[in-house]
Amino acid sequence: MSRILKIGMAQLNPVIGDIEGNVAKIVENIHAACARQIELVIFPEMTITGYIPQDLLFNRQFISDNLAGLDSVAPHVPAEMLVIVGFADRNAGNIYNAAALIQNGSVIGKRYKTLLPNYDVFDEKRYFISAESNSPVPVNLHGKSFVLGVEICEDLWDADSRIKITEQLAADGAELIVNLSASPFEYNKREVRRKLIHDKVKKIKTPFVLVNQVGGQDEFVFDGNSMMLDAAGQIIGWGQEFQETLTVVDIDLDTGLGKPVKVTDICREESIFNGLVTGVRDYFGKTGCSEAVLGLSGGIDSALVACIAVAALGNHYVTGVAMPGAYTAEESNADAKQLAENLEIKFLTLPIETIAAAYDRELQEIFQGLSTDITEENIQSRIRGNLLMALANKFGAYVLSTGNKTELALGYCTLYGDMAGALAVISDLSKLDVYAVARYVNNTNDRAIIPARIFRRAPSAELKANQVDPFDYNIVSLLVDEIIVHQKSFDELLASGYDQQLVTDIMNRIRLAEYKRRQAAPGLKVTGKAFGVGRRFPIINRYKK
Repeated sequence: MSRILKIGMAQLNPVIGDIEGNVAKIVENIHAACARQIELVIFPEMTITGYIPQDLLFNRQFISDNLAGLDSVAPHVPAEMLVIVGFADRNAGNIYNAAALIQNGSVIGKRYKTLLPNYDVFDEKRYFISAESNSPVPVNLHGKSFVLGVEICEDLWDADSRIKITEQLAADGAELIVNLSASPFEYNKREVRRKLIHDKVKKIKTPFVLVNQVGGQDEFVFDGNSMMLDAAGQIIGWGQEFQETLTVVDIDLDTGLGKPVKVTDICREESIFNGLVTGVRDYFGKTGCSEAVLGLSGGIDSALVACIAVAALGNHYVTGVAMPGAYTAEESNADAKQLAENLEIKFLTLPIETIAAAYDRELQEIFQGLSTDITEENIQSRIRGNLLMALANKFGAYVLSTGNKTELALGYCTLYGDMAGALAVISDLSKLDVYAVARYVNNTNDRAIIPARIFRRAPSAELKANQVDPFDYNIVSLLVDEIIVHQKSFDELLASGYDQQLVTDIMNRIRLAEYKRRQAAPGLKVTGKAFGVGRRFPIINRYKK
């Protein structure tokens, strides 16, 4: 009998805590799979709860409801189909990151995650217990018998572990290995995953399928890009990027081979832009907010955030606000207005000079004899933050803050001013990447959405006369990435050729700005190391290297 198996890779976009909604989405895909005569349907890691529920996992009722959700899925699975779905299991008082195997209306087996990630944004050892063992599962579908290996996300990423789950499953007789994943997006991650799986397949000569979550969740974006490689290392199935898909793949279990498919190339800037759009769209959609408001300064950062917001929410749900002050150049006002017109968004102008003058009068006696300095500059920024928050409160919107990663690293931002907001859209993009992604936006439209002059003008906060940003971003942005993303030490930076005085200055700025970042809006993660839950440094910190 032929052992051609029809597999469905169901990459879904769950919502954490919406167990009923997640189950409904799972059941919908099972019914769609039945209509397409799919025999093996694989869902991502923890699809029933959404990944990762964090301290909701300490709530006993939450675990019980998730188990009830699993029970409600089972009756929809016919005898001729096997479904594998991620959930949180409870066993002898312990919680496990688990995969359930469902056939003919019943859970016929469970497998637990062995390697629990506890680095960067991951903290799974806080919640879960590791599996003590993981053996392959004998399966029979339509009279086709085969041995299936089931692993969960980090079980594949074993470079630093003495335990090699994938190799063990293959050695124990698995003819097909499936991996349920919730692997967050980074701009180069899909190629990293592909190479990792290719190297495994090359070693074990066994077909491998990874099904990854898609969508935004707080600071995280999940890109999908589910994939299947046959025993020869050929890509025979690929889910789309940032989209829910049910992708069908046929595999010959006798030969381990399938029909190769072409994977569409996506440039780095396109991937980043689409990732940020996904993050914004789901942050708003999953929290129940539809309106966004942001300050339009006439600069590149706010221009890019406006473009992302429109792509995510639609132009009718975005309001841009120009807030000119005493030092705002006419070119800035004109470019902000032109951008708003190009995007066809609502545009408001709220001058701040009168308000700033009122602050000056109120503080004049207290500040008597003291020269004007950064205090007055920051007051202007905080006035703008207050105005944006007022608009957001009155009209039920979220403020999008527009600071980039380089500025946030250096503390070149104002607490309760330009840092105010519900979401920091580009806080994981260096200043250089802001320009690169903005150029992508213009190059992929039939006309320049972002006015050309914005690219040419020197960046400036425009909080005092003749002010420009005090950094050479061509040097400093790269240096910040070396420190934050690549975690280079002081000595390593000097050895690579950076000036000692510059390195000392930048590392001090990063260290001293930690208290600001602790109070910043959550930002969307698109690189290997972002500010937020994956980077934890003390505020009081005197270590300078």
